[in-house]
Amino acid sequence: MRPGGAALLPQLVLSSASVAFTGRAAGDMGHGAAVAGTAVADVAERRRGVVDLPWTWLRQVHGASVVRVAGPGHQAGAVADAAVTAGAGCALAVLTADCAPVALASAEGVIGMAHAGWRGLVAGVLEATVSEMRALGATEIEAVIGPCIRPGCYEFGIDDLDVVAGRMGAAVRATTTAGRPALDLPAAVRAALAAAGVGPAAVADVGVCTACSADHFSWRARREPQRQAAVIWR
Repeated sequence: MRPGGAALLPQLVLSSASVAFTGRAAGDMGHGAAVAGTAVADVAERRRGVVDLPWTWLRQVHGASVVRVAGPGHQAGAVADAAVTAGAGCALAVLTADCAPVALASAEGVIGMAHAGWRGLVAGVLEATVSEMRALGATEIEAVIGPCIRPGCYEFGIDDLDVVAGRMGAAVRATTTAGRPALDLPAAVRAALAAAGVGPAAVADVGVCTACSADHFSWRARREPQRQAAVIWR
């Protein structure tokens, strides 16, 4: 992964693809109903400012369903938490506040984007995404974890933490800055990717905590209904 550049928004180059993670400055990237008075046309214009391609956005349900995208805009609005494609001109997007957006790409031109909250991780969304990418011809896969809540801010119930640790391993256990039990969401993402054959050397992390960052929306920290986007395309 290496830094890229765009006039309107910083980009990353991940293997064969471009990746953008938006924040507060780019505005609400949700479906137009998150905030009273937000028009669908306004959201569409903001999305075009990130990448002017038809977006495949998803109706995310914290599950493990993955859709295959056959062409630009295909599967837009599908009920799923990840999308993959081997096609050019396709922009795969997820919307987040505190969950982890995970972009994936391979040298063969296969790309994927996943919405990884703790329930989706336990359900196997990342393993399913990698599996679908391999079915499309991907071999060595690279990934980058976008802005998400970090353990210092992510106080987590013991029972649910036990569930995640039972699936992902003890490395997901952490403590908040106040010393309370916490979930290390990026560690859970890395564990799931490792289980799918994407080792730590192939996983980058932008290192941004949505709860701490004044530049990002956070539901857990501020009860903000707006959403930022993570988009990958080639």
